[in-house]
Amino acid sequence: MKTDTIAAIATGMTHSGIGIIRISGNDAVLIADKLFVDKKYNPIMKQMKSHTIHYGFILDEKKEAVDEVMVSFMKGPKSFTAEDTVEINCHGGMLIMNRILELVIRAGARLAEPGEFTKRAFLNGRIDLSEAEAVMDIISSKNEMALKSSLKQLKGSVSDIIHKLRDEIIYEIAFIESALDDPEHISLDGYPEKLGQKTDDLLKRVDKLIHSADNGKLIKEGINTVIVGKPNAGKSSLLNLLVGEEKAIVTDVAGTTRDVLEESIKLHGIGLNIIDTAGIRYTEDIVEKIGVEKAKKYATDADLVIYVVDSSVDFDESDMEILELIQDKKCIVLLNKTDLEPKVTEEDLKSKIKEDTVIIKTSTKEITGMEEFEETVKNMFFSGEVTANEEIYITNMRHKECLLDAYESLKQVKRSLMDDMPEDFYSIDLMSAYTSLGFIIGEEVDDDLMQEIFSKFCMGK
Repeated sequence: MKTDTIAAIATGMTHSGIGIIRISGNDAVLIADKLFVDKKYNPIMKQMKSHTIHYGFILDEKKEAVDEVMVSFMKGPKSFTAEDTVEINCHGGMLIMNRILELVIRAGARLAEPGEFTKRAFLNGRIDLSEAEAVMDIISSKNEMALKSSLKQLKGSVSDIIHKLRDEIIYEIAFIESALDDPEHISLDGYPEKLGQKTDDLLKRVDKLIHSADNGKLIKEGINTVIVGKPNAGKSSLLNLLVGEEKAIVTDVAGTTRDVLEESIKLHGIGLNIIDTAGIRYTEDIVEKIGVEKAKKYATDADLVIYVVDSSVDFDESDMEILELIQDKKCIVLLNKTDLEPKVTEEDLKSKIKEDTVIIKTSTKEITGMEEFEETVKNMFFSGEVTANEEIYITNMRHKECLLDAYESLKQVKRSLMDDMPEDFYSIDLMSAYTSLGFIIGEEVDDDLMQEIFSKFCMGK
């Protein structure tokens, strides 16, 4: 493990009111002491108490003031990295931040690698790997639900449940090993039945976490939502309504939208990545034909399809093609243009779609049906509950893979029990599950995986 002192700009690499240069390591105070003086130009770093902040100036090699700053000191292990940490709060111009960072490096620090501050927090035992990954998730959160979920993980929600599962598994392993080593004093009579019940409970809890990853992915990345329909059904008008501004061109000319338009919106704290597609119909126009093919592909890959039906025109072959395309997808049907005389009714639609498909009457012109649409999306994906107060969601796909491995190992324990295999077989598969869960929190992790994870972090974090 590297123990040298590192430094980096910890705030955004852009002009701002305040910029922060973070220094962490054994020589953080010594390095800062070479540069920082109080308002009377006295060096005070070595006398500063932990968790205090002081006003003064950063001086260059000629002892000339570079910037007016506030400097804070946090003595390890009571800091983010669990090392001595100094933070220089300077003015947020790129020139001045880089100038101060350059002075810090000349004074003896090394430029930190991406994610190295968080990596040191992990290696020093202040946080585990799942909490470290939550730091990056907080930084990259795209909506309120993702932020809340990441904050819970940083506080240890995933870590706590993984530790509990591992504690219960290691208890069973220890019992089996002790009984095999000392059969005279520890009996395994009736134990397979007890272990079967415990394994069933573990499987149920791990399976719940695995299934939470589906919602977790949607929380983190947003719901990939594709709007489909015939030309002039009101797809682009719907997009403009949801986004809140004129993003798509709306005309009475069929085929106006020829390529896909992508926008992200927040809906009750969750993200929708909305794609408006070309109207699906037979066309000889080469460009429009490409747009139609794209629409079909996006609909196939979507988490949610919004099928906009123009209620003022009759159903035709294009509608039947769309219905076939979305038959196995999560779908909401918007019966649009209800302000006009209807040619297609709700009853007509019900006879052509799956029984559980939601149909909502809308008018993008008169802005009706939008509240019902938003409520339907919320209920469809999160059973009406999108606050995630107590629910734990697995939002990291690496964690899901580890859980799947643990689940398979626990299933193997069940198979061994059913086949009446020797007890040491139970122990081997239980240890495999224990190890797989350990990868989540970093108790079973190699240097290559660590490097891959932390290399994805931004500079200064």
